[in-house]
Amino acid sequence: MRCVIARFPFDLTKAGVLESMKGVKPEEVIGESVIIGRRTYPVKQVGQILTRQDRRDFTAGEVLRAMTRLGFTCHGSIAHPAAATGMLSPLQRASAMLGTPATA
Repeated sequence: MRCVIARFPFDLTKAGVLESMKGVKPEEVIGESVIIGRRTYPVKQVGQILTRQDRRDFTAGEVLRAMTRLGFTCHGSIAHPAAATGMLSPLQRASAMLGTPATA
């Protein structure tokens, strides 16, 4: 499958991703993650290994989209605990989802 990550085209296959990640020890997952084989990897670690680019050159969303299209199980970032309780106003809830502080 052809995908674009950090403005560069890549031809990725599920077998190729599995082979590239074989023997790679997962880092601690904070935020978005992808399950490859029986291991859970941070999305940025997977992107760095597959593209051989610096992690600052691509977004987690680009790698998440590619891994999802290849059939891997992906998890987004963990929602803010206060947002799950329903105690926030709609503005605060939207701000928490965007990762910016609420200004109400």
